[in-house]
Amino acid sequence: MNDAGSPVSVLLVDDHAVVREGYIRLLERHGDIVVIGEAGDAATAHSLFCHLDPQIVVMDISMPGTSGIEAMRRMLHYKPDARVLVFSMHEDIIFVRRALQAGAFGYVTKASAPNVLVQAIHAIAGGKRYLSPEIAQKLALRDFATDKDAAGSLSAREFEVLRLLTQGQSITEIAQSLGLNAKTVANHQTVIKQKLGAESAIQLLTKAGQLGLMPPE
Repeated sequence: MNDAGSPVSVLLVDDHAVVREGYIRLLERHGDIVVIGEAGDAATAHSLFCHLDPQIVVMDISMPGTSGIEAMRRMLHYKPDARVLVFSMHEDIIFVRRALQAGAFGYVTKASAPNVLVQAIHAIAGGKRYLSPEIAQKLALRDFATDKDAAGSLSAREFEVLRLLTQGQSITEIAQSLGLNAKTVANHQTVIKQKLGAESAIQLLTKAGQLGLMPPE
């Protein structure tokens, strides 16, 4: 993917500046990786992606407003061969599946040892897909048990609306984040309730919590 001898260019996307600074130092200790840009939200990430054309995007999922998964979808729409490595605190398989279905080239949890992130970048730069060991094991065990998550019937847009609802965002706020009108978002909410068997907003949040979708305290 990169010319022989040239460093792998990375765009780092995480909403915490201190976290970004730490990982930039980690990555740039390796002479063959250079962070050419950093962003704390989806809009900035997409703008930098279009202007800088990094070889790899290291993307967090949880950000204010639009999630990393939605940001990745927009990047792939702009450049279908973009290589995005999701780097997230979420270890629930539902997030892993959604990220991979959306086109992620790899998934690494922030609980992984620091060298795992470096290994993932090297692997993806070489054209290989990468899952951190604990995620690969969970995915294999879940597939072995043929246990489909209850949110599997949700479309990508419905999943994103549900994720934003769990963050306490209103219909209007979600509409603004996703570039939709409020009526469309309300319709998505109705369909989500039907698919998850929830009759009220409280029941919907309870279902989301059971699926591992609620944000950490």
